[in-house]
Order: sequence, then C-alpha cells, then structure tokens
Amino acid sequence: QVQLVESGGGLVQAGGSLRLSCAASGRTFSSYAMGWFRQVPGKESEFVASISRSGGTTYYADSVKGRFTISRDNAKNTLYLQMNSLKPEDTAVYYCAAPASTFTRAQAMGPMSRGASGSWGQGTQVTVSS
Repeated sequence: QVQLVESGGGLVQAGGSLRLSCAASGRTFSSYAMGWFRQVPGKESEFVASISRSGGTTYYADSVKGRFTISRDNAKNTLYLQMNSLKPEDTAVYYCAAPASTFTRAQAMGPMSRGASGSWGQGTQVTVSS
C-alpha cells in the first residue's frame, strides 16, 4: 500500500485557483495509477480525476473538465491537482487515492469509494465562496 498526505486546500473566492498536492511514501508510488476524489457531508465520495502510472493518460469528471488538471512527479513521489476557475459547487474535502492493486488502470478508478477500497489520504478542505 501507499501512504498519502494531502495539502494545499483553503478558502478561495469563485473564479480563483488552488493547487493541491499529495505526498506519497514508499518506493512503489510510480507503480500505481492515482486519483483525486472529493466528498461533502452526507454524500459518498465523488471521482474528480485520475492519472496513469507514467502520467501520460488522464481522466476527468465532466464537472471539472477544462478547469482542473491532474499531474504527477514520480521522482518526487507527489500527485497534484491544479484547480482553476473554481466554483462554489467545488467546495468539498479533497482526497488523493491509490487503488488496491497496481494493475488497476486510471480509467477504472471512478467507482472507487473511500473506506471500501484502495489507499486514501486524510483529505484537505477546499472552500469556494460565492
């Protein structure tokens, strides 16, 4: 498994930007596709974006496509989420996650659920004011 720690969340006004980071421990970071999810109170986690092991392929939820960019730096064992043109509906706790298996493709990460599968960070709060 991979140990994950998110950072970079905060309060921002609508239209602003934030860059989230996810620091991963272990020598096997590059063996995993990675993803970002978000969750609001009372709801299940929601897929935001995922990226392949090498970073060459990315996937996005329709709600963030064109505004968010997922990337990774395997040399630094770090995953990123650049969030631009933020909207109040983006307000949530954001989590980075790795699937349970190194064989899971980034395209297959959408159905992952926090607490049910994979490795998850502690989350970082993003609040977008209107």
